[in-house]
Amino acid sequence: MPKRFDPELIPPFPTLEFERVQWQQGLRVVAGLDEAGRGSLAGPLCAAVVILPFDADDLEKQLIGVKDSKQMTPFERETLAPVIKSVALDFAIAWMEPDEIDSLGMGKAGRVVFQRAVSGLRESPVHLLIDYFKVPELEIPQTCLVKGDQRSLSIACASVLAKQARDQRMIELSAEFEGYHFEQNKGYASPEHLKAIGELGLCVLHRHSFCDHLLQGRLFKDLSS
Repeated sequence: MPKRFDPELIPPFPTLEFERVQWQQGLRVVAGLDEAGRGSLAGPLCAAVVILPFDADDLEKQLIGVKDSKQMTPFERETLAPVIKSVALDFAIAWMEPDEIDSLGMGKAGRVVFQRAVSGLRESPVHLLIDYFKVPELEIPQTCLVKGDQRSLSIACASVLAKQARDQRMIELSAEFEGYHFEQNKGYASPEHLKAIGELGLCVLHRHSFCDHLLQGRLFKDLSS
C-alpha cells in the first residue's frame, strides 16, 4: 500500500511529474492504470491503461481539462476521451463481468482486470503508474499513488477512458434491463436503484456478493421504502 499523503500537495490538475521520473531514466513506455465501477451494485468493472508519448513537448496542453474522471461532467468525459485516444501512444480497455466479480471477490477481480488491460496493449510497458493499488501478478515495476488520478496525467487519462466506456455500456444495457434506471445510476446504489431492486429483485447484472447483505439488512429496507 502507498504511504500516507498530504492532500494539500494535490495539484490543480494532474501533471507528468511521475512519468518524467521514469522517462528521465530512459524508460519510455510508462503506462497509467485506473478502473471504474468498483463500488457499484450492478454492471461490470472496467479498467483502462494509457501510454502517453514521452517526446511530446505540449502534452499537458493537448490534454488540458483531463483530471480525475469523477470530477468531470459527462460532457467533459465524452469530449476528452477521443482526444486521449488520439494523443496516446497506446491504450486498452478491459472488462470484468458481474458473475466473475462474485466468483473472484473484488480484490482479485480488480487485479485480474488490470492484467487484462495491460495484456491488451501492443507493447508491454516497462513501468506502471497505478491509482492506489499494486498488482503483484504483473511482473512490471510499479508506482502506486494515493489520489493517483489527481496527480498523474497518465492515470487521469486511464480514469477518463474507463469511466466513459463503463457509463456508455450501462446506458446501452439499460434498454435491456428496464426499470433499474441504469442509464442514470450506472449501477450504483441510488435510492431509485434500491427501490427497483426491492420491487423487481436482482437481475443478472447485479453483483450478488454486493447486494445480498442489502436485501437481508435494515439498510436496504430503509433506502428502498
